[in-house]
Amino acid sequence: MNRRRLLAIATSTAVVGTLGVLGITNAGAATTAAALDPAVAPGGNFNLSVWSLQLPIGSPGSPTTIAPAQLKGASGYSNPAYFWTDKNDGSMTFWAPEKGVTTPNSNYARSELREMNANGSAADWPLAGNHTLTANLRIVSVTKNVAVGQVHLGSGGSSTKPLLELYYRPNGDIYIGTENSPDGGQTLHLVGNVPLGTRWNYVINVTGNKINLTVNGSKTTYTIPSSFNPYKQYFKAGSYNQSSSESTTNGAKVKFYTLTVSHS
Repeated sequence: MNRRRLLAIATSTAVVGTLGVLGITNAGAATTAAALDPAVAPGGNFNLSVWSLQLPIGSPGSPTTIAPAQLKGASGYSNPAYFWTDKNDGSMTFWAPEKGVTTPNSNYARSELREMNANGSAADWPLAGNHTLTANLRIVSVTKNVAVGQVHLGSGGSSTKPLLELYYRPNGDIYIGTENSPDGGQTLHLVGNVPLGTRWNYVINVTGNKINLTVNGSKTTYTIPSSFNPYKQYFKAGSYNQSSSESTTNGAKVKFYTLTVSHS
């Protein structure tokens, strides 16, 4: 058994019971932020076999998407402009400029992970059960607003809305935006404040008809309207910039030190 594997096992044991504080990488690659290797691609520090990546490049209305098979592993995909490992701290770094290729249903560019299943299919889970996204991160720069975590609607209807988005603003304010119905209408709730450049934690948990959000240990709970019951969901995480202009130098840079998704 090699040294990296021994380190991962030891770290996994150490963080049991403290996941919300320390976090781990995705299942199967347990490690704390201290164990991040700055010399490998993001897939060497995080289990990216359960994520795909959307980039702010490609053709109009059709952003470039990187499949899990390309992302995983120490020699997996990276992009020096939009998605890379920080050479100083090993963080998985996302950059989304104000000007970039967007999806047909958004005016905003993103460098963002989309949850996938282990078999390579798109994740699409029901509200029933227990679903959790955990992260330790910091925002290096943001122009107006950036979404750093989402629960997005999947199959079950025609809506392309998110169930919720977690936003960070330049003054450090953190908001959760909860959708009023699949037809739209978002309500914003202030849930914390962390100075720009400071690391913080979030846990997004969906259990039945409840959203449980924890930001730096402070928990809030929101009821999911019954109109969402027909829909399945999936997680997203990264830098989904919430402002647009003709600038390719203004935007949002987000660094992740841990990222976990789990279902039960």
